[in-house]
Amino acid sequence: MRSWRAAKRPLPYLLALATSSNIGSSATITGNPQNILIGSVSGIAFRRFLQVLGPVAIVGLALDALLIWFVFRREFSVRHEPSATVPPVRIHRGLLWKTLIITGGVLAGFLAGFRVDWVAAAGAGLLALTSPVRARKLYTAIDWELLLLFAGLFVVVAAGARAGFDRWIFDQLRPLGVATVAGPSATAAILSNAISNVPAVMLFTGIVPRLPAPERAWLTLAMSSTLAGNVTILGSIANLIVVEGAGRRGVTIRFRDYAAIGIPLSVLSIAFGIFWLSRTILGP
Repeated sequence: MRSWRAAKRPLPYLLALATSSNIGSSATITGNPQNILIGSVSGIAFRRFLQVLGPVAIVGLALDALLIWFVFRREFSVRHEPSATVPPVRIHRGLLWKTLIITGGVLAGFLAGFRVDWVAAAGAGLLALTSPVRARKLYTAIDWELLLLFAGLFVVVAAGARAGFDRWIFDQLRPLGVATVAGPSATAAILSNAISNVPAVMLFTGIVPRLPAPERAWLTLAMSSTLAGNVTILGSIANLIVVEGAGRRGVTIRFRDYAAIGIPLSVLSIAFGIFWLSRTILGP
């Protein structure tokens, strides 16, 4: 980390890490927690999900790279020499090959149409049973504070659902056009930054089945809630992980620094997502 900071400012690379993680996760059902929830409730196949939202993720990543390059172009044009060498990383080749083989088998199972939860559980179980890493070491890597944060959000969302907040959202969607892609996208984007994207998707689970084109609505929700996670630091769990990890190493990511990249990136990527879904899925 010391040599990295000496070479260049870490800010553009941290912003790229957080934003690209959000955009890339929109491509598949297993990309992020909200997509997993949508996949389990909607019944959309892994291959179908990837076929529709994969191009959105690819274009979004291209926009991300261009935007970060444009904002930090002066810094990227200056050559920095590191003040220290980075120590070599020890690679456990046996563990690496085993992980690659199991991961490839899991992806093949997804594309073959098997149940995502069973395939994922089988792959994770096989890795855990054959791993030489002690379980205690794995548990220490878990971010318990973030888990507690999301547990609290789930409680708040459940209370809002019991109070009829989801029905109120459905009523507000009517003037925007519940049968369009733009209406639910705008609402999901706002909610994702107000209460985070996973709780926002939980609120929509009772609304989407009542919409005229449920499959398009589910895919729209997956696209907009994920890409809207780039608006602010609080938009997604990936952002919080990057910000907290950077803070522990003495690097501060300010709210306005993130928003300067996140807001235009979200607007552009969601706009393309709306355009793509409006033409890819035309009806019920």
